[in-house]
Amino acid sequence: MGPEATVDFMAKVIALTPGDRDQDHVRLIVDQNPQVPDRQDAVLHDGESPAQVLADMARGLEDQGCDFLVMPCNTAHAYRKDITAAVKIPFISMIDATLDAAKAAKCVGVMATVACLRANVYQSTLEARGITHVLPAREEAEDLTRLVFEIKRGNKGELTRAAVARLARSLVSRGADVIVSACTEIPLVFGARDLDVTLLSSTDELAKMTVALARGDKALPSE
Repeated sequence: MGPEATVDFMAKVIALTPGDRDQDHVRLIVDQNPQVPDRQDAVLHDGESPAQVLADMARGLEDQGCDFLVMPCNTAHAYRKDITAAVKIPFISMIDATLDAAKAAKCVGVMATVACLRANVYQSTLEARGITHVLPAREEAEDLTRLVFEIKRGNKGELTRAAVARLARSLVSRGADVIVSACTEIPLVFGARDLDVTLLSSTDELAKMTVALARGDKALPSE
Protein backbone atom coordinates (compact mmCIF):
# COMPACT_ATOMS: atom_id res chain seq x y z
CA MET A 1 0.00 0.00 0.00
CA GLY A 2 2.46 2.64 1.12
CA PRO A 3 5.24 2.12 -1.44
CA GLU A 4 8.15 3.36 0.64
CA ALA A 5 6.85 1.72 3.81
CA THR A 6 6.66 -1.59 1.93
CA VAL A 7 10.26 -1.26 0.72
CA ASP A 8 11.33 -0.32 4.26
CA PHE A 9 9.68 -3.47 5.60
CA MET A 10 11.39 -5.64 2.97
CA ALA A 11 14.77 -4.04 3.70
CA LYS A 12 14.34 -4.78 7.40
CA VAL A 13 13.47 -8.42 6.72
CA ILE A 14 16.70 -8.71 4.72
CA ALA A 15 18.75 -6.91 7.38
CA LEU A 16 17.37 -9.15 10.15
CA THR A 17 18.04 -12.40 8.29
CA PRO A 18 21.40 -14.00 9.11
CA GLY A 19 23.16 -15.15 5.97
CA ASP A 20 26.32 -14.99 3.89
CA ARG A 21 24.75 -15.56 0.48
CA ASP A 22 21.52 -15.02 -1.41
CA GLN A 23 20.30 -18.53 -0.66
CA ASP A 24 20.39 -17.90 3.09
CA HIS A 25 17.59 -15.34 2.84
CA VAL A 26 13.86 -15.94 3.00
CA ARG A 27 11.66 -15.82 -0.05
CA LEU A 28 9.24 -12.91 -0.18
CA ILE A 29 6.31 -12.66 -2.57
CA VAL A 30 5.11 -9.07 -2.39
CA ASP A 31 1.92 -7.54 -3.74
CA GLN A 32 2.86 -3.88 -3.50
CA ASN A 33 -0.43 -2.27 -4.48
CA PRO A 34 -0.72 1.52 -4.03
CA GLN A 35 -4.19 1.37 -5.59
CA VAL A 36 -5.78 -0.08 -2.44
CA PRO A 37 -8.54 2.40 -1.53
CA ASP A 38 -7.46 4.96 1.06
CA ARG A 39 -7.87 3.54 4.57
CA GLN A 40 -8.21 6.98 6.16
CA ASP A 41 -11.03 7.92 3.80
CA ALA A 42 -12.77 4.58 4.28
CA VAL A 43 -12.74 4.69 8.09
CA LEU A 44 -13.35 8.40 8.61
CA HIS A 45 -15.57 9.44 5.72
CA ASP A 46 -17.35 6.25 4.65
CA GLY A 47 -15.23 6.16 1.50
CA GLU A 48 -14.61 3.13 -0.67
CA SER A 49 -13.76 0.15 1.50
CA PRO A 50 -10.41 -1.57 0.84
CA ALA A 51 -11.79 -4.88 2.17
CA GLN A 52 -12.41 -6.57 -1.18
CA VAL A 53 -9.10 -5.47 -2.67
CA LEU A 54 -7.21 -6.70 0.39
CA ALA A 55 -9.05 -10.04 0.28
CA ASP A 56 -8.23 -10.42 -3.41
CA MET A 57 -4.57 -9.63 -2.77
CA ALA A 58 -4.48 -12.21 0.03
CA ARG A 59 -5.98 -14.89 -2.23
CA GLY A 60 -3.49 -14.04 -4.95
CA LEU A 61 -0.55 -14.48 -2.60
CA GLU A 62 -1.98 -17.74 -1.28
CA ASP A 63 -2.39 -18.98 -4.86
CA GLN A 64 1.30 -18.20 -5.49
CA GLY A 65 2.30 -20.57 -2.71
CA CYS A 66 2.80 -18.34 0.31
CA ASP A 67 2.88 -20.09 3.68
CA PHE A 68 1.59 -17.09 5.62
CA LEU A 69 0.61 -13.46 5.12
CA VAL A 70 1.83 -10.23 6.66
CA MET A 71 0.65 -6.68 5.98
CA PRO A 72 2.88 -3.70 6.84
CA CYS A 73 0.00 -1.27 7.30
CA ASN A 74 -1.50 -0.75 10.75
CA THR A 75 -4.78 0.91 9.81
CA ALA A 76 -5.57 -1.78 7.25
CA HIS A 77 -5.74 -4.26 10.13
CA ALA A 78 -9.25 -2.90 10.63
CA TYR A 79 -10.08 -5.27 7.73
CA ARG A 80 -8.29 -8.28 9.18
CA LYS A 81 -11.47 -10.38 9.28
CA ASP A 82 -12.04 -9.83 5.56
CA ILE A 83 -8.51 -11.02 4.85
CA THR A 84 -8.61 -14.09 7.07
CA ALA A 85 -12.01 -15.10 5.67
CA ALA A 86 -10.55 -15.10 2.16
CA VAL A 87 -7.64 -17.50 2.73
CA LYS A 88 -6.67 -20.71 4.48
CA ILE A 89 -3.09 -19.74 5.35
CA PRO A 90 -2.32 -17.79 8.55
CA PHE A 91 -2.45 -14.01 8.62
CA ILE A 92 0.13 -12.64 11.07
CA SER A 93 -1.06 -9.56 12.89
CA MET A 94 1.28 -6.60 12.95
CA ILE A 95 -0.58 -5.38 16.03
CA ASP A 96 0.05 -8.60 17.96
CA ALA A 97 3.69 -8.74 16.85
CA THR A 98 4.25 -5.19 18.08
CA LEU A 99 2.50 -5.58 21.41
CA ASP A 100 4.26 -8.89 22.05
CA ALA A 101 7.38 -6.74 22.35
CA ALA A 102 5.69 -4.41 24.86
CA LYS A 103 5.05 -6.99 27.58
CA ALA A 104 7.31 -5.25 30.08
CA ALA A 105 5.77 -1.83 29.53
CA LYS A 106 4.04 -0.05 32.39
CA CYS A 107 2.22 2.24 29.96
CA VAL A 108 2.25 2.17 26.16
CA GLY A 109 1.89 5.36 24.15
CA VAL A 110 0.35 4.74 20.73
CA MET A 111 1.42 7.02 17.89
CA ALA A 112 -1.35 6.39 15.37
CA THR A 113 -3.33 8.23 12.73
CA VAL A 114 -6.90 9.36 13.25
CA ALA A 115 -8.30 6.43 11.24
CA CYS A 116 -6.17 3.86 13.06
CA LEU A 117 -7.43 5.22 16.37
CA ARG A 118 -11.03 5.41 15.17
CA ALA A 119 -10.85 1.79 14.02
CA ASN A 120 -9.76 0.78 17.53
CA VAL A 121 -7.00 -1.34 16.05
CA TYR A 122 -4.54 -1.02 18.93
CA GLN A 123 -6.87 -0.13 21.78
CA SER A 124 -8.87 -3.35 21.55
CA THR A 125 -5.73 -5.49 21.75
CA LEU A 126 -4.18 -3.40 24.52
CA GLU A 127 -7.37 -3.67 26.55
CA ALA A 128 -7.64 -7.41 25.94
CA ARG A 129 -4.10 -7.81 27.24
CA GLY A 130 -4.68 -5.53 30.21
CA ILE A 131 -1.95 -3.09 29.15
CA THR A 132 -2.25 0.49 30.35
CA HIS A 133 -1.96 2.95 27.46
CA VAL A 134 -2.23 6.57 26.44
CA LEU A 135 -3.40 7.91 23.08
CA PRO A 136 -2.82 11.15 21.22
CA ALA A 137 -5.36 13.90 21.81
CA ARG A 138 -7.59 14.58 18.81
CA GLU A 139 -5.49 17.53 17.66
CA GLU A 140 -2.31 15.49 18.04
CA ALA A 141 -3.73 12.60 16.02
CA GLU A 142 -4.79 15.03 13.31
CA ASP A 143 -1.28 16.53 13.29
CA LEU A 144 0.27 13.06 13.05
CA THR A 145 -2.04 12.11 10.19
CA ARG A 146 -1.01 15.26 8.34
CA LEU A 147 2.65 14.45 8.95
CA VAL A 148 2.17 10.90 7.64
CA PHE A 149 0.84 12.29 4.39
CA GLU A 150 3.79 14.69 4.23
CA ILE A 151 6.13 11.71 4.58
CA LYS A 152 4.23 9.93 1.79
CA ARG A 153 4.84 13.02 -0.35
CA GLY A 154 8.56 12.71 0.30
CA ASN A 155 8.88 15.42 2.96
CA LYS A 156 11.20 13.59 5.34
CA GLY A 157 13.39 16.43 6.52
CA GLU A 158 14.28 17.74 9.95
CA LEU A 159 11.06 19.72 10.41
CA THR A 160 8.97 16.58 9.87
CA ARG A 161 11.14 14.51 12.17
CA ALA A 162 11.03 17.15 14.89
CA ALA A 163 7.24 17.44 14.66
CA VAL A 164 6.83 13.66 15.02
CA ALA A 165 9.25 13.69 17.96
CA ARG A 166 7.19 16.37 19.75
CA LEU A 167 4.07 14.24 19.47
CA ALA A 168 5.92 11.22 20.87
CA ARG A 169 7.26 13.25 23.79
CA SER A 170 3.74 14.44 24.57
CA LEU A 171 2.76 10.81 25.18
CA VAL A 172 5.84 10.32 27.35
CA SER A 173 4.85 13.36 29.41
CA ARG A 174 1.53 11.62 30.12
CA GLY A 175 3.17 8.51 31.50
CA ALA A 176 4.19 6.34 28.53
CA ASP A 177 7.41 4.43 29.12
CA VAL A 178 7.14 2.68 25.74
CA ILE A 179 6.11 4.38 22.52
CA VAL A 180 4.69 2.40 19.59
CA SER A 181 5.12 3.75 16.08
CA ALA A 182 1.72 2.53 14.92
CA CYS A 183 2.09 3.72 11.34
CA THR A 184 4.64 2.33 8.91
CA GLU A 185 5.52 5.79 7.58
CA ILE A 186 6.73 7.00 11.00
CA PRO A 187 9.96 4.92 11.01
CA LEU A 188 10.96 6.58 7.73
CA VAL A 189 11.76 9.75 9.72
CA PHE A 190 11.69 8.86 13.43
CA GLY A 191 13.79 6.31 15.29
CA ALA A 192 14.98 5.20 18.71
CA ARG A 193 17.69 7.86 18.81
CA ASP A 194 14.99 10.54 18.82
CA LEU A 195 13.48 9.45 22.13
CA ASP A 196 14.63 8.78 25.70
CA VAL A 197 12.21 5.89 26.31
CA THR A 198 11.80 2.60 24.45
CA LEU A 199 10.45 3.00 20.93
CA LEU A 200 8.82 0.03 19.23
CA SER A 201 8.49 0.26 15.48
CA SER A 202 5.58 -1.80 14.18
CA THR A 203 7.57 -2.28 10.97
CA ASP A 204 10.57 -3.68 12.86
CA GLU A 205 8.49 -5.99 15.03
CA LEU A 206 6.59 -7.41 12.05
CA ALA A 207 9.87 -7.91 10.21
CA LYS A 208 11.31 -9.81 13.19
CA MET A 209 8.24 -12.02 13.33
CA THR A 210 8.36 -12.61 9.58
CA VAL A 211 11.98 -13.76 9.70
CA ALA A 212 11.35 -16.03 12.69
CA LEU A 213 8.35 -17.70 11.03
CA ALA A 214 9.94 -18.00 7.59
CA ARG A 215 13.11 -19.57 9.01
CA GLY A 216 11.17 -21.95 11.21
CA ASP A 217 12.53 -20.42 14.42
CA LYS A 218 8.93 -19.87 15.47
CA ALA A 219 6.00 -22.14 14.62
CA LEU A 220 3.21 -20.85 12.43
CA PRO A 221 -0.14 -20.50 14.19
CA SER A 222 -2.50 -23.37 13.45
CA GLU A 223 -5.38 -21.03 12.72
